[in-house]
Amino acid sequence: MKSLPTSSIQRSNHNFIVLCLLGLFLAVGTLSLLLGPESIAPGQVLQGLFDPADTIARRIVLYVRLPRTLAGLLAGAALACAGVIVQVVLSNPLAAPSTIGVNSGAGLAAALCCALLPTNLTAVPFAAFAGAFLGAVTVLAIAQRTGASRLTLVLAGLAISGIFSAGVDTILTFVPESLNGYSDFRIGGLDGVSLKQLKPAALLILPALLASLSLHNELDLLALGQEQAQALGLSAKKLRLAALGLSSVLAGAAVSFCGLIGFVGLMVPHIMRRLVGEESGPLLLTCALGGGVVLCGCDLLARLLFAPYELPVGILMSLLGGPFFIWLLLRSRGGRHSG
Repeated sequence: MKSLPTSSIQRSNHNFIVLCLLGLFLAVGTLSLLLGPESIAPGQVLQGLFDPADTIARRIVLYVRLPRTLAGLLAGAALACAGVIVQVVLSNPLAAPSTIGVNSGAGLAAALCCALLPTNLTAVPFAAFAGAFLGAVTVLAIAQRTGASRLTLVLAGLAISGIFSAGVDTILTFVPESLNGYSDFRIGGLDGVSLKQLKPAALLILPALLASLSLHNELDLLALGQEQAQALGLSAKKLRLAALGLSSVLAGAAVSFCGLIGFVGLMVPHIMRRLVGEESGPLLLTCALGGGVVLCGCDLLARLLFAPYELPVGILMSLLGGPFFIWLLLRSRGGRHSG
């Protein structure tokens, strides 16, 4: 039999991986609806979703399990894709929304919005986007001005994160009621998320995911380097700003309802690169699915491992992501390679 061209073989492998991830995405989402401190049978889940009768199962599904599941899938997809975009724009595999000030910038803006507009939940995702964009542009300016190494960029991002965190603490000092349960927000978690919170964030995340996928060719050109991209007729500066805008929408909207969950945007892109390579189209698609699987799956584990006690998923992600980040630092030989 005549062998298929390499590109066709790769495309088939990518399609197979996408189908597997889609199956995992649906399976984890289903298990998240079924399992918890009180397990619910599949029939009760369906009844809770579609039967208007007011039952305990319906209340658990509609007001606890469904918002939490959708939040995990949405936030995971958004943070993972934001991580891919940030890494391409900064040419730095150590970059991620949680390590370069994007998440903390979104947190600062969300806190400010809650202090000034305490009853307007709809404005929080948009404010978080503005804060995330501020963090991303600041790091980009540092990268372009200094030509910094990978480790220097990460340290600059951590410094910016510290500044933004100090800003949040300042807001809480003067307006302590601005973020009720701020410790939960800082740790990151999906407990207590409502459909009312999710709606405005989803209206930002879903179009931003589609827009990111539509720019996959341009991101591939940008990954070649600024000079080569411009030689091919691409305005690298404008594309960088547009891409950072998209990553800020994704990360900011996710942070607005799940808090400062870290490391999803760092771990998932590296895992998916090992499966599908560097091409932005398959990478973004698999990261959207894989990010949802990782975050929703970790949230499910956090619910079940210590039942009846519950571990915030942000803690579990930090326990997994911290060693992963150290491994990446060691792999990059202490950040001596230029970024």
